[in-house]
Amino acid sequence: MSIDWNAFTPVPALIGGALIGAAAALFVVLNGRIAGVSGILGGLLRPAAGDVGWRIAFVAGLVAAPIAYAEFAPRPEIRVDAGYAMLIVAGLLVGVGTRYGAGCTSGHGVCGISRLSPRSIVATLAFMAAGFATVFVARHLTGA
Repeated sequence: MSIDWNAFTPVPALIGGALIGAAAALFVVLNGRIAGVSGILGGLLRPAAGDVGWRIAFVAGLVAAPIAYAEFAPRPEIRVDAGYAMLIVAGLLVGVGTRYGAGCTSGHGVCGISRLSPRSIVATLAFMAAGFATVFVARHLTGA
């Protein structure tokens, strides 16, 4: 493995991480809810009275933020080395995993670990281990 030092950008990554942490903290303080994207999106599929507006606003913000950012910053080249079938299978596996894991990386990894939730710590370790194993298999065993 080698690092492309020209593309290494720790300061923007630190700023982005701080913004995500601050947003998650504000969300829980102001709304009393965890900023887990899969749970928020899932709540739109089974709406409860008075619970839809903030969920739509949250999801709209997830879509609008990168669009707004792209107006002020150069857009990176998008390169996907997988076909549509692989992307669909991967998306379905992520969806199934979030249901079995009772949440996603934003809920468990960002919000759960910050609350020192043992369940979230174990879930995040499992997410990371599965990711490491997948990359190892894809890059070193299958030659993809």
